[in-house]
Amino acid sequence: MAVKFTQFEKLMELAGNRPLLKASDVRAAGVSSSILSRALRDGALEQVTRGLYRRPDAPWDEHLMLSEVSARVPQAIIVLVSALNFHQIGSHQAHAVTILLKQNAVTPRIEYPALEVIRSTKPGAFTDGVERHVLNGIEVKITTPARTVADCFKHRNKLGLELCLEALKEILRSGKMPAEIMNHARMNRVEKVMMPYLEALL
Repeated sequence: MAVKFTQFEKLMELAGNRPLLKASDVRAAGVSSSILSRALRDGALEQVTRGLYRRPDAPWDEHLMLSEVSARVPQAIIVLVSALNFHQIGSHQAHAVTILLKQNAVTPRIEYPALEVIRSTKPGAFTDGVERHVLNGIEVKITTPARTVADCFKHRNKLGLELCLEALKEILRSGKMPAEIMNHARMNRVEKVMMPYLEALL
């Protein structure tokens, strides 16, 4: 019983240090699955989604869904409207968490939250204009505002030009340099599309 109690204490300490606790962290700490099951059964922990747990009194924030997706798909980049929402740009709300994956990556099997997957074969798409944020104790990779607006113009036929223009206006008002935006526009091959709008807004 002493060993189990020690493991239980270790589990609660882990859960107290982060809003979201991954099953891999539990295993790495040497806590057995039976102790985790006991904590869930007793209500000391609750399951958020498969492989993710939290204390019932743990703080929540508006980025929980991004944290959940990134915990389960570490290679994913948060993009498009999901990235705009994170940066508080524009008035459009994401209906799913949009992620970027490599062309040959397996599509994640996640029931909730809803996922929208776009793909790229360009290595730079996974590094250029990508920031790392720690949300709820989980590292989340998200495109920068300048990269995000260029991505939106690339996918303008699906997102709508209104959304793209609204995002571009807000990013320029926030002080982002046009050169930074156009660097990402060139990567996305939408430089000629964006240039007239950019010139009109400057």
